[in-house]
Amino acid sequence: METLTGAHFVWMTIFKVVLFFTLLMLMVGGVVMFERKVAGFIQDRSGPNRVGPWGLLQTMADGIKFLLKEETYPDAAQAVFYLLAPVMAMVPATILFAVIPFASPLPTGWGLVHMIVADVPVGFLYVLAIGSFGVYGVVMAGWSSGSKYAFLGGMRGSAQMISYEVGLALTLVPIVLLGGGVRIPDLISLQQGFTGQGPATLGMWLFLPLGVSFLLFFITGLAETKRIPFDLPEAEAELIAGYHTEYSAMKFGMFFLGEYAHMLTTAALITVFFLGGWDIPFWHGDNIRVLADGTVIGDPTWWKTVLTFLSFTIKTSLLVTVFVWIRWTLPRFRYDQLMELGWKFVIVAATAYVFVVAGSVLVLDRLGVHFGLPYAAILTGVNVVLLGLLLFVVDRGRLARGAAYTVTRGLGRASRRSGTGPAAAGRS
Repeated sequence: METLTGAHFVWMTIFKVVLFFTLLMLMVGGVVMFERKVAGFIQDRSGPNRVGPWGLLQTMADGIKFLLKEETYPDAAQAVFYLLAPVMAMVPATILFAVIPFASPLPTGWGLVHMIVADVPVGFLYVLAIGSFGVYGVVMAGWSSGSKYAFLGGMRGSAQMISYEVGLALTLVPIVLLGGGVRIPDLISLQQGFTGQGPATLGMWLFLPLGVSFLLFFITGLAETKRIPFDLPEAEAELIAGYHTEYSAMKFGMFFLGEYAHMLTTAALITVFFLGGWDIPFWHGDNIRVLADGTVIGDPTWWKTVLTFLSFTIKTSLLVTVFVWIRWTLPRFRYDQLMELGWKFVIVAATAYVFVVAGSVLVLDRLGVHFGLPYAAILTGVNVVLLGLLLFVVDRGRLARGAAYTVTRGLGRASRRSGTGPAAAGRS
């Protein structure tokens, strides 16, 4: 079946844009409610339970409250940039979804509909370029508000996002080395066990053969969302509310929506890059490939589209659950720890890993290893060893030496700092 062309393609694209935005806003509302329920569970309380059955309409009530609240404008604010900042914070996270394929192609009476808004040939570069625009909303909000607390939050946010954007880009380079291109639908085909026409595939989700990239991308993606433990730009105990201190009503609501949309987008990107996208594990019936020239390989049907959409939704939802759980269980980093993690660990590890993957690919190609499961299995073994070394370096050998050594050493440092240890007694 051929893909849509002409007027049908235009109208279907408009329909997909409207559908995407509507679904994204509904999912954001669902994630907000889910997070509040999880927070209530962790804090041993019931969470929202007053508005609607089981409190399910609480998010809608919050949205109505934002719409009806009074709009405030600080006297010292730069009016144009002050109003533009919430838009700049929300739009990039929203339009990133345009290049994410969320299901297999859907056959219709007019032709084959690709379950992606924009199948651009530079999908990876689009993700990096649009994702980097989020920092403009943070800086603009902090500077234009005319508040020192908002300004400090904006500076923190810009430093954090720029630092981790470098690491984020480096973690995607090994995927390009394996995939041989930057088109995102091809990446899903790479992870499928496809045996038909077209380029060879690995037949394994990339979180195994590229485990280090998966770990580093998860860390940098979490930092890009500016959520605990990376919420330094809006640390309430230090900066009141950070860069959006001076915002109220729906302008604050747009920052709120942008944060959760960014979290959903990050989870969806991890799903596509490392968890096979809409691929259903251990089943080859969904091996449907759409090449860059529009050629379709496989047997697309409507029920396969439904199943693959459910697969994509489940994977993304599980990652969102992990993000929410992390927020309510981990403490916030200090600012120096945040920057040290980004510049001294993530960027260094990601750069070294690029060379390791490039060398591994070169050696395997020279040895004539078939590009498929054997290829992926060898890379998985290499990554298991690298992850062990990486965790040992981060842990500085504490786990290997035992918990008793760590506790004793920590108590010794604390006593020296407080002046209560043996050395302090000798000095007295």
